[in-house]
Amino acid sequence: MITLENLVKAFGTGNAPVVDDVSLSVPAGAFLVLLGPSGCGKSTLLRMLAGLENPTRGTIRFGDTLVASASQSLPAGQRGVGLVFQSYALWPHMTVAGNVDWPLKVSGLDPAIRRIRVAEALDLVGIADLAGRYPAEISGGQQQRVALARMIAPRPQIMLFDEPLSNLDASLRVEMRHELTRLHAATGATTVYVTHDQVEAMTMASHVAVLNRGRIEQFGRPGDLLTQPATAFVARFVGTPPANLVPVQAGAWLGLLPDPALRGATGLAMVRAQDWHLSGPGPRSLPAQKIEVVPLAGRLVVTCKLGDQRVTVIAEPEAPLPADLHLALPEAPYALFNIEGQPLP
Repeated sequence: MITLENLVKAFGTGNAPVVDDVSLSVPAGAFLVLLGPSGCGKSTLLRMLAGLENPTRGTIRFGDTLVASASQSLPAGQRGVGLVFQSYALWPHMTVAGNVDWPLKVSGLDPAIRRIRVAEALDLVGIADLAGRYPAEISGGQQQRVALARMIAPRPQIMLFDEPLSNLDASLRVEMRHELTRLHAATGATTVYVTHDQVEAMTMASHVAVLNRGRIEQFGRPGDLLTQPATAFVARFVGTPPANLVPVQAGAWLGLLPDPALRGATGLAMVRAQDWHLSGPGPRSLPAQKIEVVPLAGRLVVTCKLGDQRVTVIAEPEAPLPADLHLALPEAPYALFNIEGQPLP
């Protein structure tokens, strides 16, 4: 449904691209999450899909239709997309029903059809009983549902979300993640969702594109990001807690860490938090300094320092923390990357 080819976006002559040579293909009906830290280019990429920014180079296609290139751009209103921003952007002087009706009215739909569409959209997001209220009279979560209803009422083929849950409290975010997943299934629309929250990505996405400095580090299924990270950045960014990346020198694993603050490192060893083991001194262990212990889902997340390196370890709640704390090495690292973060065989 969505194909990006060598997409580039730079603001101003001579500036580094915000989106840098991005190519991917998203199947119809997919739920794609653009995941990455602030400033990685994910919102700019979404704005290009919406028609709010034009590419500097490259192309965007929806199906067989070329919607944007460096020389031409289909107007946003003709792309068949719906967009929900971080702010709800509701008209305060319009009722809930009026807000949802507004884009239908602007498009020139018959009033009878508009009434049906508004009723269907409000019912789908579960706020039909709020149709006559004004935005100031409803909660933040209900306002978010109004924004969703307004987006789906025109029945877009593509739904775009730019961090829509970031203003909600933690419990409401959990509820709205479920609602967005249900909405996606009910509409069948291809969905692109921007977030820096990996929990949102892992719970909602059918596909994830991890972005870093304008480039795609990895594109694939959510589970693949955890089990087969394509780069050291993905290994470090994805996971709760994320994997540890320890500087190492090329050679046999058991000889890689004579000094936790190793100088002259030539690679990075990926050690998952669950693969360390708390221990006392031993031939396969390294001295560590405890920083903090946090309960998480019935287990403990122990943060330690190995020399200058911060690492996390998952331990059972009954596991003792030795006074002379050491971390026992696993038989082998989960993966090895070169110093630039690319995978080694």
